[in-house]
Amino acid sequence: MAASAALDRVRTFAASFTASFRQGTAPFAPFEWILAGRYLRARRRGGGVSVVAFFSVLGIALGVATLIIVLSVMNGFRAELLSKIVGINGHLFATPIDRPFNDWTDLSDRLSKVAGVRAAVPLVEGQAFASSQYGGSGVIIRGVRAADLDALAAVSSSIRGGTLEGFDDGTGVLIGRRLADTLGLQAGDTITLVTPKGSSTPFGTAPRTKSYTVKAVFEVGMTEFDQTFVFMPLAEAQAFFNKDGDVSMIEIYVDDPDHVGDMREPLEMAAERPILLTDWRQRNRTFFGALEVERNVMFLILSLIVVVATLNIVSGLILLVRDKSSDIAILRTMGATPGTIMRVFLINGALIGVVGTLSGLGLGILITLNIKPIQHVLFPGAWDPTVRFLAEIPAQMNPKEITAVVITSLLLSLAATLYPSWRAARLDPVQALRYG
Repeated sequence: MAASAALDRVRTFAASFTASFRQGTAPFAPFEWILAGRYLRARRRGGGVSVVAFFSVLGIALGVATLIIVLSVMNGFRAELLSKIVGINGHLFATPIDRPFNDWTDLSDRLSKVAGVRAAVPLVEGQAFASSQYGGSGVIIRGVRAADLDALAAVSSSIRGGTLEGFDDGTGVLIGRRLADTLGLQAGDTITLVTPKGSSTPFGTAPRTKSYTVKAVFEVGMTEFDQTFVFMPLAEAQAFFNKDGDVSMIEIYVDDPDHVGDMREPLEMAAERPILLTDWRQRNRTFFGALEVERNVMFLILSLIVVVATLNIVSGLILLVRDKSSDIAILRTMGATPGTIMRVFLINGALIGVVGTLSGLGLGILITLNIKPIQHVLFPGAWDPTVRFLAEIPAQMNPKEITAVVITSLLLSLAATLYPSWRAARLDPVQALRYG
């Protein structure tokens, strides 16, 4: 009796299932999703298909996560290097053409009043040799006013010893931490500076040598600056380099460094005299251009990981079509249309792509947000800032790039399902029963 009742229930279900096909159903009806979900579950005969599906999900997840992590790290590198290079060097540089900047006080005031300009800093710049009883090193001396030095957040906020109080009195200088380590100096010690541009004598220009007190030590986190820069009071630098009241250039800081080209015309008009304007992009074109090329190439190379993972979807669905050929034949004889069969396998591939993409998205964001702790745990002491410019691995996520990665992964996953789904829809019921 129990077996008869069960058989009746099966017949009733089959009759209603067949009637639903004959009456026609909307695309992506619930039963299509149910079938697709059941086909992805491990069964005695279909265990291999589920294994392929699992590795497809894993491959897509790793590919998406790798893309997000690498792009975020490269964005972080660019942003960090830009903040270091531009933060200490300025965004535009005004240099004289016809005559020296003897009017640098009025000129810097006029330039600083242009809309979009944060500050206009007059400075004297020159090369010198720094020495102590423990060693020597070539340096770049920059003469600035104390007020302008305070406005340079990259420097004033990175003081590691000493103080900037009384900087304008001309008796002390500010040096980088790596230079201080090289020379064995700290705040309060004496540093000797030598420049070939000294006083003129009947026998030629004599080198100038003078000793200064190290008032403070700074560390901006970029080896090139911490090793070579020495900040000196502007008036003292003018005397040290024989500038006679003029300055080498005026550095201009703007609100939007990425659009410095728009600032050229108003700055030239405000100068009221011929000046030569260059910007940070021109001075660092090769460096940042190389970063941009490397970033684009890495995106293309790492995208191949996602492409390879989506090819696993193709092989997995082809195996699934083979394994479920008898089921396809039964569904077709019950009235299922080729479109229904195709949508079932489309859903299968889409589920693999969506699960893999979302898993990779979560994994990539999680690792990116914790990149610095991971660096210190897995690679303690392996990040040498003298080689890589920076002391830590930076990371900065770009929502637009992450969206592009996710959409690309989903589109590739969907495209990978088209051929196997089309093959399943075209499968003849008689041949399908023969394969089954």
